[in-house]
Amino acid sequence: MKTIYNILLASWIVAFSSCEKFLDRTPLTSESDETAWNSEDNVRLYANKYYTDFFSGYGLNFDAQGGAPLLSYNNSDDVLTLGAQANITRAVPNSGIWSYTMIRSVNILLDRVENRMDGVLTAEAKAHWLGIGRFFRALRYAELVLQYGDIPYYGVEVPSTDRDALYKPRDPRNVVMDAVYDDLRFALQNVRLNDGAQNVNRYIVAGFISRIALYEGTWQKYYYNNPDQAKKFLDLAVEAGGMVTSSNKYDIEMDYRSLFTSEDLSGKKDVLLFRKYDAGVGVTHSVISVSNLVESRNVGPTTDLIKAYICADGRPWQVSSEPDADNFELENLIKTRDSRFEATFYSKPEPLSRASLVYVTKFLPREGERRVKEEGLAPLPQHTSSFNDTDYPVLRYAEVLLNWVEAKAEVAELGGDAVTQSDIDVSINKIRNRPLAPEAASRGAQKTAPLDLGNIAADPNKDGDVSELLWEIRRERRMEFTFEYSRLVDIRRWSKIEYLDTEANPDLLSGGWVNFPVELPSFLNDDNVGVFAVVDLDGNITEYAGGNNSSMVGFYRNLNNVGRLPFLNQVNLNPYLQPIGLNQINEYRLQGYELKQTEGWY
Repeated sequence: MKTIYNILLASWIVAFSSCEKFLDRTPLTSESDETAWNSEDNVRLYANKYYTDFFSGYGLNFDAQGGAPLLSYNNSDDVLTLGAQANITRAVPNSGIWSYTMIRSVNILLDRVENRMDGVLTAEAKAHWLGIGRFFRALRYAELVLQYGDIPYYGVEVPSTDRDALYKPRDPRNVVMDAVYDDLRFALQNVRLNDGAQNVNRYIVAGFISRIALYEGTWQKYYYNNPDQAKKFLDLAVEAGGMVTSSNKYDIEMDYRSLFTSEDLSGKKDVLLFRKYDAGVGVTHSVISVSNLVESRNVGPTTDLIKAYICADGRPWQVSSEPDADNFELENLIKTRDSRFEATFYSKPEPLSRASLVYVTKFLPREGERRVKEEGLAPLPQHTSSFNDTDYPVLRYAEVLLNWVEAKAEVAELGGDAVTQSDIDVSINKIRNRPLAPEAASRGAQKTAPLDLGNIAADPNKDGDVSELLWEIRRERRMEFTFEYSRLVDIRRWSKIEYLDTEANPDLLSGGWVNFPVELPSFLNDDNVGVFAVVDLDGNITEYAGGNNSSMVGFYRNLNNVGRLPFLNQVNLNPYLQPIGLNQINEYRLQGYELKQTEGWY
């Protein structure tokens, strides 16, 4: 079964657009909290509101959300910004705190299904909807814990008169996540295997569990140094991921870019869940408009990201047997690197990518690239403004595979079974063997060689505290999820926030390799004297001085690019967790309660 949903397409938008309207008003012509819990259809109507909350995709119109980092800035070592790089939070804000609106809403759903629907729902239906509610509650708590660590936990609806509960102190992270663990286990056992093509089912639940449990397991292992708690969640990630992989319902069949540029992902085995966009009913986005090879962009890939792509022989560029593996010109990278490079970036230096000179085309349909660059025409109307209607793959099978194999590798280091070549073949090597688009093949792109557990190439840049296998799994994630949502989350859960340190890693301040005399001679003019430089493979910087045209070959660095302010080993600064606002702490104090600041802040 393929799971899709057309958001904003049905009458529930009007009927249940606000939980508060549904619960708190005395309606004249519509359902109230006292009368509405009388059918399974009404429960479904109520629960449908969570789809756009959790599965936002590319957002709506110009409202960019989690899946559209080209629109909403993605602060990571993948992204180079023209000018100052985005800083890690460096000071406690005056205002800012978590929102529990969704938690309250889900707790109401769980209470009403449990206590008001006996005789209305069958035992199976009741268990399913309790599973759905607990799944969404777990998703939200997991999001909050990722941001703040310790947070208040509420497992029931809290009356507005219960001040002790409303102003309760933060519960320890493990208390909250143990409750999340219980919710996820319940959902995994009780949500229906099939609830219709537009609804969350048990396989989707399992896919998200593989993500949540992997995140928490690695946080516990690397940040909190709690191997028992780590193994508990990592085992769950392996179990949930294994449920998806063993179902034989999903596969890797599409070429990489088509996953992000298709107007209809229904029926695709690569996708467990996607957000449907349809211009005919006014449900559109704008991510193509900032990657259509016409619009100027102030963000692009860092040199650090470009260097990280594996070569087609499956080895890092420094030790690759690929001819000219150390030639970083874009047309050569397309031929020598993993095919995801070709699918993600335009094949020639592009001045419209002002920070990097490498233009991100991952979200641009190939017909749009061909139209603009080969035919010299304006973009199609649906590739401009907020008229974009390509679907967003909310949960991909490739992610579940990578979550699963990473969790297995982490469990092995905690005393579990070792990862086998078979595990690698059904995960990483299956992904590497995905089809090539004809356009990619015509440019010389090739499938990457399989990963051989017995012959993993030593990467000179590998961290000393990371095994060779985990290093390559992490590289695979970086290539697979480039310019999506997860890189900063991954860095934090691995306790590797130092990757963002621009002083220690100057490759974060430069972009693509350009042979300016040959590829962009127009840059070599008086207006650009002292504006940019090139960086060679040894890190030597050559500034453009006006009379040194022949020397301007290397990674492009705009001299206006400024590194991040210090964030490591700073007093009253924890780059892993978010602080809460001083105003909120003071509000608690005025009410006679205490709200402690996030660990590492005061």
